[in-house]
Amino acid sequence: MDTAPPRGSGELTFRDGVEGDVPALVELIQSAYRGERSRAGWTTEADLIGGGRVDAAGVRKVIEGSDSRLIVTERAGELVACCQLERREKEAYFGMFAVSPLLQAGGIGRRVLARAEHLARTEWGARTMQMTVLAPRHELIAWYERRGYRRTGLLSPFPYGEETVGVPFRDDLVFELLLKDLAPAG
Repeated sequence: MDTAPPRGSGELTFRDGVEGDVPALVELIQSAYRGERSRAGWTTEADLIGGGRVDAAGVRKVIEGSDSRLIVTERAGELVACCQLERREKEAYFGMFAVSPLLQAGGIGRRVLARAEHLARTEWGARTMQMTVLAPRHELIAWYERRGYRRTGLLSPFPYGEETVGVPFRDDLVFELLLKDLAPAG
């Protein structure tokens, strides 16, 4: 049985993912969204989609990409969260966001998101952060809205038939684009 360390134990450290992290990152992302383990946290998609959320090739592509990075978050040397950043001119895309289900709702996700926004703004000069979220994920969208993201109403189709993103249990899934202005006020 999985046990979580106390919520406040140890400082978070951030670094770029490397090839050796791929298996652990795939497992972390999977555990945060799919299968029974994901039900320990609040970000589960287990009732919407089964199967894998990402595969090793998908994680490797982000790690190796010239305009992307996969940020690894550790506490006491243990992988606890991750996220993808992709440079898109004056915008950055945020994805592959995962926090260990047993550590969710303890502030780690908020800190990872803030770190990603800071890096996109200061290192890439991004003015906007964008992401896509499954439209039926109302609680997750509300969480992002509380962090300054706005719904655009722009929808894109779920990639039905692509085995690398899982097997949907519904035929009405779409993604909604969320945006946040990263430019400093002034």
